Amino acid sequence: MAVPPGADPARAAASAVADHCRRVLDATAPACVAVKLQSASFERLGPDGLRALRDVAEHARSLDLLVLLDAKRGDIDVSAAAYAAAAFDGVDTPWGPVPGTAADAVTVAPYMGRDSVRPFVDAGRASGGGVFVLVRTSNPGAADLQEHPMEDGEPVWARVARMVADLGAPSVAGTAPISDVGAVVGATAPERLRRLRELMPSTPFLLPGVGAQGGRVEDLAAAFAPGPGSAIVTASRSVVGAGDGDDDPAPAARRAAEELRALAAAL
Repeated sequence: MAVPPGADPARAAASAVADHCRRVLDATAPACVAVKLQSASFERLGPDGLRALRDVAEHARSLDLLVLLDAKRGDIDVSAAAYAAAAFDGVDTPWGPVPGTAADAVTVAPYMGRDSVRPFVDAGRASGGGVFVLVRTSNPGAADLQEHPMEDGEPVWARVARMVADLGAPSVAGTAPISDVGAVVGATAPERLRRLRELMPSTPFLLPGVGAQGGRVEDLAAAFAPGPGSAIVTASRSVVGAGDGDDDPAPAARRAAEELRALAAAL
């Protein structure tokens, strides 16, 4: 999109991104249950990008879609609480409330330990939302640390999976059928799914990596094993970018979303 002479590049880019996202959401909402918004893609555009993120999240909610903020935050507890406020309900100030993104869930990185995840869990519960913790991710470098064997012979991802199940235990001790602490489990490592489901029977899985990263929906049946836990299959670039080069990206995005839904329904 060309920037008109004299236009602010950040504002023009943020407006174009928001417009594209709204068109894709309008087209794909009937085939989806949620939208996963990549925070970095908006943040790189500065304050205008953050406004676009909130606008797109609000539009998604108007279409009855859950909003998953893909931010992969991970920091000490004080900083984590601030990130959690930005992701969920915002913060009160002496001048009045400052709204957050009002996401239904946010992705978090666990490698600083339990106390870096807890503020997100607490903030999510306070707002009726939840978190998805990175357990076994979809990128090639996941094997560098996540597959490293611990003293008991199990890989690091198994230790993280146990922590996720423990953090979510209070939410399933009452009447909730599934945990409010989910797990990000890459669709590019389907051979890990059976063991991960054993370790986290009540945990919802977020399954990225289908499409551009090479994951196949047909290989993910173990994530939907009988039990209280379930899964959300996600595809980003293959849906949002399906209509690249078209004047209207909506029809191609709708076809891609419907194809993904049909494959998931067949599991």
